[in-house]
Amino acid sequence: MKSAARIFGLVLVKSMPTLLVLLISNEATLAQDSNWHHWRGPTSNGIAADSARPPVEWSDVRNVRWTSDIRGIGTSTPIVHGKQIFVLSAEKTDQHPDVVPVNNSLNKTKPDGFVYRFLVTCFEREEGRMLWERTAVAEAPHEGHHPSHTYAGSSPTTDGERLYVSFGSRGIFCFSFKGELLWKQNLGNMHTRYGWGESVTPVVHGTSLIVNWDQEEGSFIACLDTQTGAVKWKTAREGEVTSWNTPLVTEHDGRTIVVCNGTHRVRGYDLSNGKELFSCAGQTVNAIPSPLRHGDSVIAMSGYRGSLAVSIPLDSAGELDGDDSVNWKHSGGTPYVPSPVIHRNRLIFTSGNRDILSVLDADTGTRIGDPMRLSGLGSVYASPVVAGGHLYFLGRDGTCVVLRDSDDGLKVIAVNRIHDATDSSPVVIGKQLLLRSHTKLYCFEENPVRKDAF
Repeated sequence: MKSAARIFGLVLVKSMPTLLVLLISNEATLAQDSNWHHWRGPTSNGIAADSARPPVEWSDVRNVRWTSDIRGIGTSTPIVHGKQIFVLSAEKTDQHPDVVPVNNSLNKTKPDGFVYRFLVTCFEREEGRMLWERTAVAEAPHEGHHPSHTYAGSSPTTDGERLYVSFGSRGIFCFSFKGELLWKQNLGNMHTRYGWGESVTPVVHGTSLIVNWDQEEGSFIACLDTQTGAVKWKTAREGEVTSWNTPLVTEHDGRTIVVCNGTHRVRGYDLSNGKELFSCAGQTVNAIPSPLRHGDSVIAMSGYRGSLAVSIPLDSAGELDGDDSVNWKHSGGTPYVPSPVIHRNRLIFTSGNRDILSVLDADTGTRIGDPMRLSGLGSVYASPVVAGGHLYFLGRDGTCVVLRDSDDGLKVIAVNRIHDATDSSPVVIGKQLLLRSHTKLYCFEENPVRKDAF
């Protein structure tokens, strides 16, 4: 109210339309300051709010505001709404199912035959206290997962009114912020490549919840009603096989478009009816990086057993198989698991899952400078975050390399380490940096005032 009153006092002499624009803009800024509704942040691209000022240095004992244990294990990224943090995990029990799930004999990984509790946990952001924990479902998975994966690889999302959670084959669930189950929807069992596991992260836009269901056979993308969980539409993704990417939902020229990466093609769909609008061939197998919006285009990339980055105009239609139908293409050094980030008109990404950093001009795809090694980072699964003029690259062993982004280019200013496994992407809210390991949640803040200091 103070901010709104201050704005009102400053614009009394202006017209009512101007006042409304300023008030709406201020509310949007406040929402971004206190929310991280999507695993890639308030604008779904890894960019924190302009006011964010997280620490650039920390350790197991330095600038630690709090740490909290998470029951079970998981690799999904937490989200934040106001003072609440939401985390997903899966806890193995000592129980066996009454009926043993049938597993594909071609799978390299097999289920262990135990029932798991698929958990949704809410923490309080200031002190890290657990507010509530709910078991969405308790079941024995029908497939195993890759050794580097978990049964809780999908991140939750929220529209500010409800919490939307996916445990893939175990179901899609909607909770209130108090932990009340409002609805659930089951879209069937997925059958992933080699039984390497699932990562169906939903995306919310208005009253629509989008889920990408890429698997070895019968891939589709679906839109659910956020109020009831009913399926609004379901579109087959012909020829697509298992991928682990999250769609991008964006508006362009009066139309809302769902852009979804894939092993064979990047596809754009009309959110209103699920109709395919365009497709662009050339992506590699196991497409994981999520697309990014840049101007009137979208950039998609993949980097397993090959390499491709492509910039696609959002007004495209039909199949785009020629180089003249896209803005640019780039091959070489693109990421396998991490998604890229765009800052200061530059596309920034790591190579494969390695610590080699590349930068392209986001308008032209032209390389800027030589590839740069982020010494100490090691292997990378997490996607980078930009906050306060710094870029945060988090490795799998708890090492985070922080770079300053200035007119002189990128410069490493800190290499931080916690002794824990970190595959989830960083989360930035105001002065706080949240890191999630497989079993813990960490909150870092510059010179934090801890509860035990009083």
